[in-house]
Amino acid sequence: MARSNTAIAFGLAILLLSARAQAETLFLKPDRVFTGEDRSPHAGWSVLITGDRITAVGPGLKAPKGSRVIELPGTTLIPGMIEAHAHLFLHPYNETSWDDQVLKESAASRTLNAGRHAADTLRAGFTSIRELGTEGVGSADVALKHAIDDGVIAGPRLLTATRAIVATGGYGPARRNYNEAWDLPQGAQEASGVAEVTRAVRE
Repeated sequence: MARSNTAIAFGLAILLLSARAQAETLFLKPDRVFTGEDRSPHAGWSVLITGDRITAVGPGLKAPKGSRVIELPGTTLIPGMIEAHAHLFLHPYNETSWDDQVLKESAASRTLNAGRHAADTLRAGFTSIRELGTEGVGSADVALKHAIDDGVIAGPRLLTATRAIVATGGYGPARRNYNEAWDLPQGAQEASGVAEVTRAVRE
């Protein structure tokens, strides 16, 4: 029975995490390798990975002594993809509106879900993410990054933003939609004028 691309991606993610943790050498033998440098995948190429680094790609490679050889028949390997605008601390709005996520869901719950989203994202083939703000959960993205870097949970490399900086009154939850007496938590850090923006950046 042919293996699904999802199963293969999941298996590779686990293998690579294991290799990184153990400084193991993996020798991957797919049918083809697509590098992104040209339009066609290359048949017969192999990939050598040492720890968390790709150290060789190409035809005619030999598996070093002591390396683990992974046969991947029927597959095409591609470089890890990069997501340049992600929000791991949110989930689809058809499940829960953005306002309800920010106002009603706990920081702990959103952070735990972000860990699951990070693992799912890695399994989908994304190895780096630019995480553009936690949408109301402060600096939890930095804790998530550390957990991934330390091997506590699976996930891609994260570039974090913590609290995005926005103009006062220019983000949400919009105060006009709620009782004006409430001091609503915001999904980003508000700042007005040069002095406040400078202070926010320094924070």
